[in-house]
Parts: sequence; C-alpha cells; structure tokens
Amino acid sequence: METIDIAVIGGGPAGLRAAEVAAGMGRKVAVFDGKPSVGRKFLVAGKGGLNLTHGGSLETFVSNYVGERDWECLLRDFSNQDLREWCHGLGLETFEASSGRVYPKALKGAPVLRAWLARLREMGVEIRPKHLWQDLLPGNTLRFADGTEVRAKAIVFALGGGSWPKTGSDGGWVEKFHELGIGCEPLVSSNCGWECEWPPEVLAAAEGLPIKNIHVRAGAKSVAGELLFTRYGLEGGAIYALGGELRKMPEPLIEIDFKPTFSAEELAAKPIKFWKLSKPAAALLSASRIEDPAQLAKAAKAFRLPLLRPRPLAEAISSAGGIRWDELDENLMLRKFPGVFVCGEMIDWDAPTGGYLLQAAFATGTRAGKAAASF
Repeated sequence: METIDIAVIGGGPAGLRAAEVAAGMGRKVAVFDGKPSVGRKFLVAGKGGLNLTHGGSLETFVSNYVGERDWECLLRDFSNQDLREWCHGLGLETFEASSGRVYPKALKGAPVLRAWLARLREMGVEIRPKHLWQDLLPGNTLRFADGTEVRAKAIVFALGGGSWPKTGSDGGWVEKFHELGIGCEPLVSSNCGWECEWPPEVLAAAEGLPIKNIHVRAGAKSVAGELLFTRYGLEGGAIYALGGELRKMPEPLIEIDFKPTFSAEELAAKPIKFWKLSKPAAALLSASRIEDPAQLAKAAKAFRLPLLRPRPLAEAISSAGGIRWDELDENLMLRKFPGVFVCGEMIDWDAPTGGYLLQAAFATGTRAGKAAASF
C-alpha cells in the first residue's frame, strides 16, 4: 500500500489551497478528485466574472459570515488582501469594482486556474483525477471507488457542499461521514432563488425583468440590491443575501421598499405616474387593488410578499449546512479522527455572494493545509 505525507480529497479552491500551503511547508502532497479534472466549480464560478473576494474592511467582512467560529481569526490567516496578493503572485492583476467586489483583470477563472496548477506542479503537488473517494479506514487509510487504497500521515477533506453537483460537489459525502459518527447538518440551498405564486397579470408584465435600487427585508435583516422576476419566483442578490433569515421563518415572507429614497408621505403627495416605478413594481402594486393613495404609498414602502420555498439545491450557488463546528478543533481537525482535517463548504457556514464564498474557501483551506503539514 502506498503511503504519502498529505492526501487532499477534492480539487476545488479549498482543496487546492490546502495542497499549496502544505507543499509550501515541505510536505509531499497528492490531490485526489473524482472527476477527470480539478477546479470545475471554480471555473463555473468564473463564467460571469470570477469574484475572488471583496474589498471591505475586516470587520465588515466578518459580519457577512454565519457559523459558530471565530471568522475574524480565520480571515486573518488569509485575508482579502492576501488573496489579491496571491493572485498577483500568479502573474495576474486584480481590480476592485465600484461594488467592492474584487476580480482578476482577465475576469474569467480559466487563466487563474491554469497559472495555479502550473505553480502546484512546480511545487511537486501531484494531481490524481478519476479517484472517487469511497471510505476512510483505520490508520488514516483512504479507499477509492476503483479499490485503490492509500495511507496518509494527514488527510484534508475538501469535497464541497451540495450545489452544482455536475462539478462533483454533490454532497454525497454527508452520508459517509454520518456513518463515521461525525455530526452534520443537512445541506440546504443557499444563495438561491425563491419560489412564489404570481398572479397571471404580474407574471405577464414582469417575467425576466429586474427591480433595481430597492431595499428588501426578511425578519430582522434588510439589504439594498435588486430582484429579478422569474416564472417561478425571484432571483437576485437581495434574495440571496436574505436566504439565512428566510430559512428560519415558518412562513417565509419579504417586505420590499420600492422607493427607499422617499417617505410614504412624499409618495402619497404625488400621482403614481410620477413615482417612476419599474414594470414589475407597478404590476405588483396594481395587483394589490389598493386605491387609497396613502395606503398605496405605504404598500410601496413595505410591500409584503409571501414566499413558498427555496429552489432546489442543485440550482443553488452555494449550500449551507455540513459538518458541525463542535466536531472540529481550532485547526479544523476532526476531533474523532486525529490527522483528518476538513475545509471549504463541507463545514456548516453560510455567506452571501460578493466574494465571501471564495474567500472562505481559501481561508479555511489555508488553516487546514497549515495544520495538516504540522501534524
């Protein structure tokens, strides 16, 4: 049976980062992935422009994470500025957009992945595709679907969450980890659309159109952003950011402020044609059948919209749930399995889009890679 220093299971951004860190500390590292190539979800994330991180302050950054862990400490290990410098080290420039989102100048993920894999090869990291992990055996021995067994001095699991299953991130590991006695929260859709029932006249007027420059509230949380009307409900950054609050509600509901720069009294004093409503907003207010100007103005400031359910996990940008934090020590090692570490979306945390997802993958991969190399 082959024995290696560090085995990384999963070739997404968290796994590749863990491999890079461990190799940089002088360890011999092999990355095993079930697919024919690594970085598939990384490439999917880059199709609309690879949002590496966000340019906000550390305090602002930390406030975007949900999960029972000291995120400030994790992000100090590998901060948003560290991630930009890492990209520069690959020979690729970055820029910060007016939204605060940070992108590589090339925008796409492919140039970043190519440069990254070239660096890993130079560091001696071995990439082993078509190795689908199947079991964790005593003695930190890994068994793969083809029957191959490998013993490692330390193991880093980076198998991702449950979104985008075609990339290999299908959440199939959850049942196996349950069998190993490791507590996991169910994987659920995060950063996803939500379904609702549209009146036919609203759907006819609004499908495929955005509502921009609005404020949206769910429970105690309010965000500024936009929503996109679809045949099944809503998509867009605002609804993605409220997913955590909506999942807590027995009957999920949002309130939309269509005109956040005006008070209800200011709106009521003007004829509705001067409100400059978008077509979707006008259609929703029209469907409410409110005729009194004061009441209509109040509805425009806090339009209550019941939701049904989140879209399926396979459609979500990311997932929440996963290995519970109390199963891990401060180095992301499984307490029940010394020498076995986890990182990335396998852990029970949640964050909105905007650069926070990749940043967490890199930060937790850095922590797990350092700890595995030092084990």
